[in-house]
Amino acid sequence: MKNVILGMWAFLLTLVLPQPAFAAGLNGAELSIGWVLPFAGILLCIAICPLAVPHFWHSNYGKVAVFWALATAVPLFVIYGSSVAAGSVAHALIGDYIPFIIFVGSLYTVAGGIHIRSSFTGTPLTNTCFLALGAVLANIMGTTGAAMLLIRPLIAANERRRYVMHTFVFFIFIVANIAGSLTPLGDPPLFLGFLRGVDFFWTAEHLILPMLTAVGLLLALYFVMDSVLFNKEKDEFLLAESTCTKEPFGVEGKINFALLGVIIGAVLMAGVWDSGMEFTVLGVHLTGQGVLRDVIFLAAAGLSLALTPADVRSANQFTWEPVLEVGKLFFGIFVTIVPVLEMLKAGMAGAFAPVVAMVTNADGTANNAMYFWMTGALSGFLDNAPTYLAFFNMAGGDASVLMTEGALTLMAISMGSVFMGANSYIGNAPNFMVVAIVQNRGLKMPSFFGYLLWSVGILIPIFLLLTWLYLV
Repeated sequence: MKNVILGMWAFLLTLVLPQPAFAAGLNGAELSIGWVLPFAGILLCIAICPLAVPHFWHSNYGKVAVFWALATAVPLFVIYGSSVAAGSVAHALIGDYIPFIIFVGSLYTVAGGIHIRSSFTGTPLTNTCFLALGAVLANIMGTTGAAMLLIRPLIAANERRRYVMHTFVFFIFIVANIAGSLTPLGDPPLFLGFLRGVDFFWTAEHLILPMLTAVGLLLALYFVMDSVLFNKEKDEFLLAESTCTKEPFGVEGKINFALLGVIIGAVLMAGVWDSGMEFTVLGVHLTGQGVLRDVIFLAAAGLSLALTPADVRSANQFTWEPVLEVGKLFFGIFVTIVPVLEMLKAGMAGAFAPVVAMVTNADGTANNAMYFWMTGALSGFLDNAPTYLAFFNMAGGDASVLMTEGALTLMAISMGSVFMGANSYIGNAPNFMVVAIVQNRGLKMPSFFGYLLWSVGILIPIFLLLTWLYLV
């Protein structure tokens, strides 16, 4: 949170300090493939270091992010001068990073103030209802918020069951990823698309059928699997449940539901209301409604901290570490992706011409199936937010065009980035959080490669079906 506050102070100072003139931005056609190295470096560190050097990583990931950010920023300043370099970095940080981290941090803060108290019994029907409820909430309070709200009561409902690993794997599939594909509130890539001009309800209109297909198949498969496993332990489980004292259902921190409504209202306001106020900060074009939206986000988070009793957050085992990790790592990602995005914008004239050719048919039209699988492959093993931006730019980067004549392409990019974030533990931030919480409760989860076997065996066939149904 300290990083977010400092970032906002820096942002506010730019409103009153004299601003230099900024030259035209980077020309992606002139950039060599070497500019990709810092971006690849930070993403590989995120993928490998938590497994290979966990102690070093958890103590130094912020420094690693700054190192890779400097590996991009310093050469930009040396080669292209302060005007071009500062303008390019400012676009990434002020235009994308600060609104992104304020949004994610505010949702995390408000959702973390809601605690569900209950004695649910972890039957197949109850567990399936939990997953279905999470699928709905993921689009209202984000995949992070929904996952953090429901994972603890789901653990409690199943604490006397022997077979539970599959429940949390499917929870990651559905609640932490695929279900959050209908609104910009659902998953960070879609919010970045919203910031780039994609209409609030566009994703719901175009992704509703693929999402319902995927989630419906996963819920049905989960119910069958959980029923088979439940029958193996039914007698001992029900006996254990009958001897336990039941805690009445209750929800604490209800004020946060109203604050979630405020956040949703702020996103809608920024999407439909034109304040008529436009200004430039460090060469970045901003609007009055966009700044007001971010101020409302921060106000909602502040009110949540002030109005939620401390014991409610304590019951949720709420800490700042997850959002701080996201803030530090994404600072590095958003800086290092600056030249990459410009190279992708250059299309066939840039260093990524071979990649552009892979997603382009012989007649020059977009190969939407390839957009889906390539976006998904990177989202599953790197991170879905910058991957979305990369392929959004590769497809032209013009939201008005992509929402109309390029609708199928934008649909493929959106599906790939959100759906396939479930392919590995490192595909989406809530995946990390769910695994950490489950393991802290003494429950087993698959290893990194064990989880890959689950995702390949279950998700890949579903994604192949989605490709055939909706993208070809």
